[in-house]
Amino acid sequence: MKRIFTQALTLLLGCGLLASCATNPYAATNKSYKKQAKAYAKSLRAIPAAPTGEYTYPQGDYWVGTTNFNLRKPNFVIIHHTAQNSTEQTLKTFTMPKTSVSSHYVIGRDGKVYQMLHDHMRAWHGGNSRWGSNTDLNSSSIGIELDNNGSELFPEEMITSLIAVLGKLKKEHGIPAENFIGHADIAPARKVDPSPLFPWKKLADNGFGLWFDEDVLDKELVLREVPVGAEGDPTPLLVMETVPKYTLPEHFNPLDALRIIGYDVRNPEAAVRAFKIHFIQNDVNSPLTEDEKLILYNLYQKYL
Repeated sequence: MKRIFTQALTLLLGCGLLASCATNPYAATNKSYKKQAKAYAKSLRAIPAAPTGEYTYPQGDYWVGTTNFNLRKPNFVIIHHTAQNSTEQTLKTFTMPKTSVSSHYVIGRDGKVYQMLHDHMRAWHGGNSRWGSNTDLNSSSIGIELDNNGSELFPEEMITSLIAVLGKLKKEHGIPAENFIGHADIAPARKVDPSPLFPWKKLADNGFGLWFDEDVLDKELVLREVPVGAEGDPTPLLVMETVPKYTLPEHFNPLDALRIIGYDVRNPEAAVRAFKIHFIQNDVNSPLTEDEKLILYNLYQKYL
């Protein structure tokens, strides 16, 4: 009887394991992830070996391990759209070695969040990019991919989950509000994601990214004196005139402002387009208008 019970239990456990594998189509790539993580962990635990070959130097009398260290600290969050047609397509892309592309998080249209990599590890999502003096965003950022083909709206469920993920990351890693940016911001000559349909203002209202002041384009009424009457008559006429509430400084340089915000301005047209994708969100391929320059100046002051 005991033997029969043991065999039945073994069979049930085996079926359970098979069922768990069957319900997760990424069991094989998960195994590969664990194997790579284990190899990195083994390497980190190992006592540093003495150098060999061309570059050698005398070793100390004994190995001394410091007590003051930690893992890499992410300081940026880069938001992408997948430019694909489903979450499953993106998950498959990020688990194929030949694609050489990955992200820490993927968020589906239904709001489901797939964390594919530990925050402290380096994903391959930024590519050839620059923000300010930082030319290796992969090493200092967390990548978030949104399941969106680039020409559709971002569902409410997705944005709700995104804001929750961003809140977690901001709290855990102390990421500054201004460091929540888009792929187009860091690679203006190559990328346009997330598209102009992305709700950057809503994110900024929740503390993720900066936005311009609402009154920056307001007009106000002023009284102006207009000379009237015959020659030599000093009597002026007072008229009401609508003028912009704010004006640009005389020597304001839009490209300098973009550079100080963080944009790579080596391709000026691309930098302007990336700025408009993020903050203007219409006519993104056109030069800056006077109103848009006012918005840029307002934002530039926030980044100083």
